[in-house]
Amino acid sequence: MANRTDQHPEQPSLTPQPNQILAQPATVQACRADYKAGTDVRQTMAQQDAKARR
Repeated sequence: MANRTDQHPEQPSLTPQPNQILAQPATVQACRADYKAGTDVRQTMAQQDAKARR
């Protein structure tokens, strides 16, 4: 017998999951590394913002 496609998929679990961001300590070194890792994102945003203002 073929699989039925008219049935709803299983409901996702409503059990809270651990938050990976909150599990890490907020240290100066971690913040600096995160800021450095986002350099390309900030540059792209600045370029897009400059284009939008023209």
